Amino acid sequence: MNVKRIALLASGSGSNAQKIIEYFADSKSIRVDCLLSNNPDAFAIERARNAGVDTLIFNREQFYHSSFVSDWLHLRKIDLIVLAGFLWLVPENLVREFEIVNIHPAILPKYGGKNMYGMNVHKAVIGQKEKYSGITIHYVNEQYDDGAIIFQASCPVSEDDSPETLAGKIHALEHQYYPKIIEEIILKIKKS
Repeated sequence: MNVKRIALLASGSGSNAQKIIEYFADSKSIRVDCLLSNNPDAFAIERARNAGVDTLIFNREQFYHSSFVSDWLHLRKIDLIVLAGFLWLVPENLVREFEIVNIHPAILPKYGGKNMYGMNVHKAVIGQKEKYSGITIHYVNEQYDDGAIIFQASCPVSEDDSPETLAGKIHALEHQYYPKIIEEIILKIKKS
């Protein structure tokens, strides 16, 4: 049996990365092969290393102006790139060469785009007095939060929610759904 390989890209604490690593830890058909980060101080790196997942740290030059990251991913025979709190726009060459998915902490198309991540999103949702927020799992293209939507889930926003309490609700949805949807996606990918 050919094992499908996932590469995670993360810039921050890595709570989604941790859940994904744990979800596939005992899988015989899907493996989290590596975690890559643009932030050498990202706690996601430590989480991955503690789980025995290889890591790679890259800089802006290596990501945007060379084939360094692409070559490394091809060498590892990656089937799916999963963004897990990764804050840079993915370059066109990676979008062309790999299937890439992202999770966004809102119901797209609202509250998406550059600088719409983390607490920025939750503050905007509360500021607009939205009744619902949620998550969107989508394919990645050359623009922020613009790829085809794969899955959405919502939760109510109460009048007494703060950005922090809303973030807690959104994290619960992310952890509940992201690993399962990743599994559905990667099982449909034909191994080359």
